[in-house]
Amino acid sequence: MTARPMLFDSHAHVDGPEFDADRDEVLARARAAGVQRMIAIGAVGDTASAERSVALAERDPDVWATVATHPHDVAKMTPAWWEVHERLARHPRVVAIGETGLDYYYNHSPHEDQRAAFARFIEIAREVGKPVVCHIRDAHEEAREILVRHRAPELGCVIHCFTGTPDDARAYAALGCYVSFSGIVTYKTAQPLRDAVPLVPRDRVLIETDCPYLAPIPKRGKRNEPGFLVHTAEVVAACSGMSFEELAEQTARNTCAVFRLTPP
Repeated sequence: MTARPMLFDSHAHVDGPEFDADRDEVLARARAAGVQRMIAIGAVGDTASAERSVALAERDPDVWATVATHPHDVAKMTPAWWEVHERLARHPRVVAIGETGLDYYYNHSPHEDQRAAFARFIEIAREVGKPVVCHIRDAHEEAREILVRHRAPELGCVIHCFTGTPDDARAYAALGCYVSFSGIVTYKTAQPLRDAVPLVPRDRVLIETDCPYLAPIPKRGKRNEPGFLVHTAEVVAACSGMSFEELAEQTARNTCAVFRLTPP
C-alpha cells in the first residue's frame, strides 16, 4: 500500500482558546489526514500566545513555534512584551519570528507603529539567526521596501496567507521570499490567488491553514483546523501543475528549508 503523502501546515494558531476543549483530538485528526507537522504561530493578542505556542512545541515533537506580536496589536506593546519575545526568540523550539508585518486593511494599529515593530522584529530575527513570518495586507509595496531595507530575505522570509496580486507574488519571489497559500485560494472569488500560484517557483511555495480562521471550501464557515489543509493542497496542486503527492512533498520540503528543519 502506498504511504500517504505528508503535509506540513506552515501556519496554524493551534495554541489558541478555540482549541482548548479538543486540541488533542484536533491534532489526531490532522495526523489521520496526513498533516504530520505544523508551525504554531504565537502572535495573537498579548505575549500569552507566544508562551502557549512554545509550550505546545515543547510537548509535541512534530510542532514548532514562532513568536511575535501581530500588526493588529503592536500599538499595545510594552517593554515587557518585547522582553518576552526577545527571550523566547532564543528558545530551541522557536523556528521563526512572526507573524509580524503590516495590515493596512483593518488599521487596528497606527501605520507608524506597525512599521517600527516590523523593523524591530526583523532585527530580532537577525540577532537569533532565524527567519521571519510576515503578515501583509493592503501594504505590499511598503512591506517589500522594509524587507529589502532590513535584508530580511537573506534570513528566510515567508509571506503568509498571501492575498496580493499575481504581480505581488512575482515580486516577492524575485526577492527570494517564500509565498504561502491558505484556504482563501479555494474560494470562488480568489482567481487572482490561483493565478499567482504558478508565478512562485516551486521551491518557494508553502501551504497553510491559518486555523482557526479561513477554512477552505468545502469546510468554509466552520472552525478551521490543520486536517483541512488537504483541501487547500488539492487546489494549489492543480494551479501549480503538480500532482497532490508532488505538491505535498514539495511544500513539506520547502517548509523544512525555510524553518531550517530536518526533512522527515
